Amino acid sequence: MAELPRVVVAAPNSGAGKTTVTLALIAALRAAGERVQPFKVGPDYIDPSHLAAAAGRPAFNLDTFFLGPGQVRGLFAHAMRGATVGVVEGVMGMFDGRSGAGGAGSTADAAAALGAPVVLVVDAAGMAGSIAALARGFADFDPRVRVGGVIANRVGSERHAELLREALEAAGVPLLGWLPNDPAVALPGRHLGLVLAGEATPALDALARAARQIDTAAVLRLARGAGPLPAAAAVFPEQGPGRIRLAWAEDAAFRFTYPETRELLRRLGAEILPFSPLADARLPAADALYIGGGYPELHAEALAANRPMLEAIRAFRGPVLAECGGYMYLAEALETEGRRYPMVGLAPGVARMADRPVLGYRDVVALAANPVAAAGWRLRGHEFHYARLEPGDRPAWRQADGTAVEGFTDGRVLASFIHLYLQAHPRAAERFIVAGERARAAG
Repeated sequence: MAELPRVVVAAPNSGAGKTTVTLALIAALRAAGERVQPFKVGPDYIDPSHLAAAAGRPAFNLDTFFLGPGQVRGLFAHAMRGATVGVVEGVMGMFDGRSGAGGAGSTADAAAALGAPVVLVVDAAGMAGSIAALARGFADFDPRVRVGGVIANRVGSERHAELLREALEAAGVPLLGWLPNDPAVALPGRHLGLVLAGEATPALDALARAARQIDTAAVLRLARGAGPLPAAAAVFPEQGPGRIRLAWAEDAAFRFTYPETRELLRRLGAEILPFSPLADARLPAADALYIGGGYPELHAEALAANRPMLEAIRAFRGPVLAECGGYMYLAEALETEGRRYPMVGLAPGVARMADRPVLGYRDVVALAANPVAAAGWRLRGHEFHYARLEPGDRPAWRQADGTAVEGFTDGRVLASFIHLYLQAHPRAAERFIVAGERARAAG
């Protein structure tokens, strides 16, 4: 069992300020000389981009819907190499998971799997003594989880902070720090959530200054008191020899990928060759192609104007895996703000932006053979998008409960709104590598 200092940052509800507080906490710990490894509970790409920027290390997702407890610990231990403390940002409210009963996918479930103490973030605006009842209730609700203290957000003044401290001390829960009720430390939003890292520098700078109100020493004592990490399962194979060259879309339009997916494919023998659908005129010399999620709707005009890249992707003959934003890019066209832009055209239909999102975990069954699954294989992933695209007559997936079909496949191309979590399905990742090998052999 390894001694790996760790804390989980949770909250009673969404919008309490978990990301804000986690970024401030990372800044405070780094200022104290710690090497911080960030994590995010749940299927998310945007928060991890901020966490990675703040910590200077890639942020990994820890999700008990996708992975068992031992695998969660294994991924945590893998990412912690070279770090001195792990900081895990939770998702939604602490006990909110896939179902109303919490459990799989919840912050509490991840904290229990890691044996990690919890720092509870409370939006304290308009609150004083009531914070004690709230904190006590969360501390007592689930015996698997230990709430080690509170960081109060949106605090009005130092006097307000003292009132909160007094109330929490009476309840036996320490106040570990606070952040002011200051718009300067709030991260700006966008239709899929927060803006990405690099687009919120002023707020991050303000957070670093506000972090002086966090008792870093107390948080470190809590993290170091977590105890040994229980037995962890191996999550990645040993690095294998090079097998394929994988063209990997990576620019401002396509930035949503799990670092675990990249690591797994690399270890299975993929040489990752980044390229930009926005800026590059041709693909790298590759055997397979991956286009992940992102914001193609924000760059639709530039993507459509890069005709050499559209033609290069149409002419590509290896296996193609396109997820969410990648699916929109492979469609015939993308409609946004009243304009239609031509896209690659490998997948039928027109992607149209809607006012309400589609989101949630997905448990899907392959309707036909595709680059990552044989017909009948069952995989897990998640959706979060505003676009709509009718699946046509060659859908890729049906939900395991039989309620819906989704995506497109012709056997070589798989385009879907589902962000697959390949880390939970190594045979799917291996199948993708093998498909690339066949394409390479065919010349």
